[in-house]
Amino acid sequence: MEDIWIEKYRPKKLDDIAGQSKIIERLKAYAKTKSVPHLIFAGPAGTGKTTSAIALSREVFGDTWKQNFNELNASDERGINTIRGKIKDFARTAPIGKNQFKIIFLDEADSLTNDAQSALRRTIEKYTHICRFILSANYSSKIIEPIQSRCTVFRFGPIKPEDIQKYMRKIATKEKLEITQDGLETLIFVSRGDLRKAINVLQVGASISKKITAKLLYETSATAKPEDVKTLIDSALSGDFMAARNQLYDLLLNYGLSGEDIIKQIHQTIFDLAISDESKVRLIEKAGETEFRLIEGSNEHIQLEALLAQFALEGGKLK
Repeated sequence: MEDIWIEKYRPKKLDDIAGQSKIIERLKAYAKTKSVPHLIFAGPAGTGKTTSAIALSREVFGDTWKQNFNELNASDERGINTIRGKIKDFARTAPIGKNQFKIIFLDEADSLTNDAQSALRRTIEKYTHICRFILSANYSSKIIEPIQSRCTVFRFGPIKPEDIQKYMRKIATKEKLEITQDGLETLIFVSRGDLRKAINVLQVGASISKKITAKLLYETSATAKPEDVKTLIDSALSGDFMAARNQLYDLLLNYGLSGEDIIKQIHQTIFDLAISDESKVRLIEKAGETEFRLIEGSNEHIQLEALLAQFALEGGKLK
């Protein structure tokens, strides 16, 4: 079985992590002095939070990093019993080797209940002398203030296009792939700053062909071409509601997209339309309302058709 590339090409050293140079410099200073405070890694998915935690532990602990590093996913085990059980049991034991402390990495810590976070705060206080905590979260605001005040917060931003492009070329060279320029641009568009997603999409494309093109990536990543989404919106704004409706169902069938996927692409495309800012504001408001209804469980076909109807009404005001 072929290796999963996100693991195969996961950086082992802090220096190899892409797109977070300022954060990496600070983490390298911690590794050099072997003095690590409690940390919160906050930011979008696929920006290097887990990789940074593992690489930091490798450089701090050396050969004994696996014995002194414990990774838990808080979204799977989010209750207070997990804090009182697994985490407390690991935190209270002495570090292996000559190390002064161990590291507990708690992924998706913003999924912990408030009771669990309160218990975690007490555990952090009690075992600080032999244990450090690294909490990973998409939204640091969901972590209670008493924990935030005890941690140094690192905010990871989306990976820049040039860094994604450089990493994709590196993988392509090792895997003997040919990536066209439009293929690279498509990887950047599809991933939207998520390097993990870019690697996954590249691997899926590589399983079909050694030549990676935009057409291949759109077909394998369940992402509609930007020009197809723009045509859909233009049809609705021109008042041709039935044509827009047919194009919508073509997208749903040809690309296998969900309603939320289409809303995200419509939202992104609105900013590129040659219409006034006032009209863009109204269209974005309608798109946001539709997305909320989809998340709440409404029928996606009805809601998307209603959105196109709103676009058609807005288009009538533009004439």
